[in-house]
Amino acid sequence: MLEKNQLFTAEIEDISSEGSGVCRIDGFTVFVPDTAVGDVISLKIVKVLKSYAYGIIDKIITPSADRIENNCQYYKKCGGCVFRHISYEAECSVKDNIVKNAFKRIGGLEPEFESFISAENNYGYRNKAQYPVAMCNGEVVSGFFAPRSHRIVTLTDCALQPVIFKDILETVLDYIKDKKISAYDEASHTGIVRHIYIRKGAHSGEVMLCIVARKDISRQLSGLCRIAAEKFPDIKSIVMNINPDKTNVILGKKCITLYGSDTISDIMCGNTIEISPLSFYQVNTVQAERLYAKALEYASPDKKDIIADLYCGAGTIGLSMAESAGRIIGIEIIPQAVENARKNSCINDIGNAKFYCGDAGVVFEDLRKNGCSPDIIVIDPPRKGCSADTIEAIAKASPKKIVMISCNPATAARDAKMLAERGYTTVKAVGADLFPRTKHVECVVLMLKPDTH
Repeated sequence: MLEKNQLFTAEIEDISSEGSGVCRIDGFTVFVPDTAVGDVISLKIVKVLKSYAYGIIDKIITPSADRIENNCQYYKKCGGCVFRHISYEAECSVKDNIVKNAFKRIGGLEPEFESFISAENNYGYRNKAQYPVAMCNGEVVSGFFAPRSHRIVTLTDCALQPVIFKDILETVLDYIKDKKISAYDEASHTGIVRHIYIRKGAHSGEVMLCIVARKDISRQLSGLCRIAAEKFPDIKSIVMNINPDKTNVILGKKCITLYGSDTISDIMCGNTIEISPLSFYQVNTVQAERLYAKALEYASPDKKDIIADLYCGAGTIGLSMAESAGRIIGIEIIPQAVENARKNSCINDIGNAKFYCGDAGVVFEDLRKNGCSPDIIVIDPPRKGCSADTIEAIAKASPKKIVMISCNPATAARDAKMLAERGYTTVKAVGADLFPRTKHVECVVLMLKPDTH
């Protein structure tokens, strides 16, 4: 049995889905962050559980060939970029293996794995950032939460954000300090400003600044609107979001536009998409377009096909397929998202898409009663994957093809296995990197009914 504070020498053999190196000592699996496959290290055990343990690097004895110099001063404090110490090629190899291992080990499936979709750009690719605000040593600060905590790592510059985000964030912080507007305190539920939230259209360049506050401070922010609008011509919208609740949820339900438009717009797969503070919109636009192109390739609809887009959000996936299909039926349980989808459909003059608010099973049953059933189902579930009811609804709808886009290969593999038990064959799968330098990886999966392949 390993014990805390023991020192061992070991070679890193693999990387976990959380981005930690994996080695084995006396039959125990030990996870060690900030390591690379091929590293020979001296490690210190810091936590021991029943069948595995956690360690930290004491000393790198022989560095892996995958190692590179870390180029971010916040890297180890912030914890967001778990792969900043290895080459991007090595990172893509790790993520490709995470996808393959999930389907083989969790799903018990052996699809054709296509070439991993790597990103062309590793810097400044995020179109959204949400910076928590707090008091630190009597001063208002902002940055990101340290791993597994609500302690803020103070920073304004992040290599994953566009440069303009840093400049806007610093301008807002200067204004808040100058006007003595208080920062929110989670423990006491006092103070005003909770988050500074910035969005940017990757193709349009339009920027939205959103101040998340515990209560309405419109009058106090009037000067900020003037300063920000003059300093940053790309800002087309300044919004105050009011979140009065004692919660970890960032945004409240009420938005008040202080300057410009209620929304900004961007282009996604050739369609104009309106984005509000509450809209879901893929964080890496360019990679999302490549992901959706692969989903369209897998779906390969013809002009007679009805495509049902589950968890459709603002409709971006379904709308990207509308030109190739007969009809698009989007299903989403969040009313505001359905509103956004309908609006985006109108903006782009897409007449063959209809969006429903409700549970997939209920909507499918209503459609079936009216003589309509989907030929292809596209699903883009949250990280927890599909609910059992959704799996049953999909199986009952009996489409010829299912295309799944997932931000969690583990739950994607689990759901594919459940659909395999209901008669579907997982034919193809591919990993895609929408979040370079972080632990996250997406995948696209094609499943077919036996009589269609």
